[in-house]
Amino acid sequence: MHPLSQAPTRRHWLQLTTVSAVSLPFWPAAQAETAWAAIEKRARGQTVYFNAWAGSPAINAYIQWASAQAKERYGVQVEHVKISDAADTVRRVRNEKAAGKTRGSVDLVWINGENFLAMKREQLLFGPFAEQLPHFALVDTQGKPTTRLDFAEPTEGFEAPWGMAQLTFMVDAQRTPEPPRSLAALLAFAKAHPGRVSYPRPPNFHGTTFVKQVLMDVNRDRSALYRPVTDTAFSQATAPLWTALDALHPLLWRGGRQFPLSAEAQRQMFADGELLLALTFNPNDAANEIAAGRFAKSVTSYQFDSGTIGNTHFLAIPFNAAAADAAQVFANFLLSPMAQARKADIAAWGDPTVLSMQKLTPADRALFGQQRAPGQVERSAPTIPEPHGSWVEPLEREWARRYGG
Repeated sequence: MHPLSQAPTRRHWLQLTTVSAVSLPFWPAAQAETAWAAIEKRARGQTVYFNAWAGSPAINAYIQWASAQAKERYGVQVEHVKISDAADTVRRVRNEKAAGKTRGSVDLVWINGENFLAMKREQLLFGPFAEQLPHFALVDTQGKPTTRLDFAEPTEGFEAPWGMAQLTFMVDAQRTPEPPRSLAALLAFAKAHPGRVSYPRPPNFHGTTFVKQVLMDVNRDRSALYRPVTDTAFSQATAPLWTALDALHPLLWRGGRQFPLSAEAQRQMFADGELLLALTFNPNDAANEIAAGRFAKSVTSYQFDSGTIGNTHFLAIPFNAAAADAAQVFANFLLSPMAQARKADIAAWGDPTVLSMQKLTPADRALFGQQRAPGQVERSAPTIPEPHGSWVEPLEREWARRYGG
């Protein structure tokens, strides 16, 4: 039997619930235990409509596995509503609120960044619920502070952390033995290899993330970037950004007049040898591609020495979810050591865990493989927290005005 197929015992669930309650002094352990048992009981027979990005076969397969586990263990049916952009889900929930619809079409959504900020500001979220999930007690909130901070916006229990991400670059070591490990080095690399570097076109998430990385690198004082955007702050902070991009773009693929439409398109151009560099937001992405036979074994991953943008991706429940109890049960399962370990496995998804290894039992810790896979980042760089979510839209709008024609 595969170790990930072993079910957590009822005693284990209750122990975790008790631990979780330690962080909630206003909610005694026994009461927390009883309340969670009631949620699990009400959840049985409910169907969770889980709106989640469907652009990766590995992710889709993982969600299918987790859905089967939820059905078997808790009597919860999970339907993966496959979406291409979480903003579409936000609009749907917003429209349902405007129409007075109290039983909505979305029960759980994979979300973060500006979409979370919009839902929080417009009171489109159920909760707070996240820190009352039994398995939240295992989250590494100290070592991974973005598990409570989404694009500089406090989550305040309205999202449950699901996985970690950090901007990562990929090169073929046989073609590029000395990859560029800073913005200045990237500019020099592009000069030495004109037309062999690019990045996805914003508002594609990966492309916008690259632009934000440059924004961070050209601003020594980043304090304004972690506050809600203002016209003055935007003008001052982005002036050196546009200067840097103006210098970089003529050296890019097709002279910076066109850009790959997605990270997946850029990855294919990289695999074909058309580009010398690709980017991802999953430090294990290259390892996944090598394991699947789509990348050469000589592909390596790295991050800028001074750090790259990183964040946590989350699960949220809309205010009018028809199956809020079942959504919480499923979110709690996705935080379990078993589910997190399978998600972190290169053979399944390779998405880094939000859990603290120090908080796990030896048996649970053993579920996480310790051996490094080919293609994984050898030396992790510091994580630079995302700027406040309010910066995203004006950045994308101004980028489109300057370079989108």
